Amino acid sequence: MKSPVTLKISRQEATLIFITMLWGATFLIVHHAMQSASPFFFVGIRFAVGALILSLVFWRSLSGMTSKDLLAGTCIGFCIAIGYSFQTWGMQTISSSQSAFMTAMYVPLVPLLQWLFLKRPPRLMSWCGIILAFIGLLLLSGNTQNTHQGLGIGEIVTLISTLAIAGEIILISGFAEKVDIRRVTIIQLAAASLFSFLFMVPAGETVSYLSPMVIVSAAGLGLMSAMIQLTMNWAQQSVSPTRATVIYAGEPVWAGIAGRLAGEILPSLALLGGALIVAGVLVSELKIKRRSRQ
Repeated sequence: MKSPVTLKISRQEATLIFITMLWGATFLIVHHAMQSASPFFFVGIRFAVGALILSLVFWRSLSGMTSKDLLAGTCIGFCIAIGYSFQTWGMQTISSSQSAFMTAMYVPLVPLLQWLFLKRPPRLMSWCGIILAFIGLLLLSGNTQNTHQGLGIGEIVTLISTLAIAGEIILISGFAEKVDIRRVTIIQLAAASLFSFLFMVPAGETVSYLSPMVIVSAAGLGLMSAMIQLTMNWAQQSVSPTRATVIYAGEPVWAGIAGRLAGEILPSLALLGGALIVAGVLVSELKIKRRSRQ
């Protein structure tokens, strides 16, 4: 008699789970770094380190660079710069746990952007996921330890970062089969670093004091960013986007665990909001199979 439920995890999926745990922990590192560093400058250093590491590893592949590689890497890098810079900016006033849960909204937002720009309307379950995530956002933003009510500057810039991350996913999907992954990864990290440094001008930022903690945090996050991006590109050659997205949905959970271990505490309704956002992420990727008529 066969078991009705089987659980089989491939090596690629197991690696993605580990990378998602690593990804979740980055929120806490960034949150602490914001105590003494400015956001755009810090993100610029972070991705400069990532680009340098990958350039040293894959320097031979750079000789075959094409105009398509440059276009793809620059566009994706621009979205990464906005996404991570604004996310980091937001963590000056909100906790790492809250930031992680809000950032998870990029998953249900992707179908909306595909509908807007690619004329692909969302499926029923995508709409359900979007509604759940929106309710979760209201609970999360309205029940924090901040004195303001509703959305503050930290929440607003984090939501803007979420839109940029969703745009990044769509661009990666559009360019994936047309470019060399190694070259584009290096270009996008370098472009993200350059754009982040340029954003310092309109933001009125100055070069932050590079304390040992900031240097170690930026270098560590640069290495982690390089590892995460390469692993995602490798694993998703055999793991479907739906399956990978479900795994990535665990990112805010791991970030919440890391934040709780570090002493961060969210109110009960905020935790419920975070749970609804994760539920919305998962629901948005479900597909209803219709039974065939006999």
